[in-house]
Amino acid sequence: MPRPILATVHTGALRHNLEIARERAPDARVWAVVKANAYGHGIERAFEGLRGADGFALLDLDEAERVRALGWRGPVLLLEGVFEPRDLELCSRLGLWHTVHCSEQIDWLAAHKTQQPHKVFLKLNSGMNRLGFTPTAYRAAWARLNALPQVDEIGHMTHFSDADGARGIAHQVALFEQATEDLPGERTLANSAAILRHARSALRGAGSLAADWVREGIALYGSAPDFPEHSAAHWGLLPTMSLRTQVIGVQQLQAGDTVGYGSTFTASAPTRIGVIACGYADGYPRHAPGGTPVLVDGVRTTTLGRVSMDMITVDLTPVPGAGIGSEVVLWGRAGNGTVLPVDEVAHAAGTIAYECVCAVAPRVRVEVAE
Repeated sequence: MPRPILATVHTGALRHNLEIARERAPDARVWAVVKANAYGHGIERAFEGLRGADGFALLDLDEAERVRALGWRGPVLLLEGVFEPRDLELCSRLGLWHTVHCSEQIDWLAAHKTQQPHKVFLKLNSGMNRLGFTPTAYRAAWARLNALPQVDEIGHMTHFSDADGARGIAHQVALFEQATEDLPGERTLANSAAILRHARSALRGAGSLAADWVREGIALYGSAPDFPEHSAAHWGLLPTMSLRTQVIGVQQLQAGDTVGYGSTFTASAPTRIGVIACGYADGYPRHAPGGTPVLVDGVRTTTLGRVSMDMITVDLTPVPGAGIGSEVVLWGRAGNGTVLPVDEVAHAAGTIAYECVCAVAPRVRVEVAE
């Protein structure tokens, strides 16, 4: 039989989480962000759960070709735009929308020969200081684009740096509205954190932001973008990936016995432990310390000692009936319905849920279920 570790992608949960964005921003259309291979879920596996979106936003041409190959004929947006002039040929052929964030991309468009003008989103650097034109350069960039016959419609875009925290979005919204005042075109500003935390206040109340696009990323995949302040359950999100395995070995420790490389756990009393088929080569975070939560037969317990390449040890004290073959959930939903949020695992490991779901290794079998 194959090694018992298995990742399950839940299409019903993807569908549900997409509807959360619609409920929070009812006047907006929704980009389903499927960059990083749909945050590790697989574009082809996630597509059925996300085909109710208004458009797909992603990073590169390979991902765009895969979405088109699935039969999607609606909008597809390259979030970082093109990386070299010849990329525009494929944009023309596939009918892709793309972001323009630097003057070189405008130069490439000006030299591009196409029968079909492109739809672009001009990006404003409103404080993230990664990609985009500064507020003082933005309108000149828009004027250059607007003069090109290669460009059809020009939308407006920015990205929030602090939508998940106390600083919020008001300062960036103000810069965006000033830079785009009186300019025609659709707007897209809100990421997952802004959709959940601000769409019913600042975003919905700003006339220039209504009835355009929001970009739902990590919230689509069942993670709270502002964890630990709020949980996924607080926002009504469901887990879209369950990483499950089994107990493959059992040891009975005596007081003073140690576990694993570096002997980082020492038993203070007789302790029954399980060895499970998962390790950092499967994508589980190696730096997750002992005490990271895990479910065994649907009962919450913790890891013990270091994560190794292929195995992790867990405390079976809370689950005296567990043994060889017992279900273990690293994150997601157990067979009895108990949920271990990926946010909790990531937080214990000193990382974020994005990294956990994106890191699941190719050797892990994946199935799709409702």
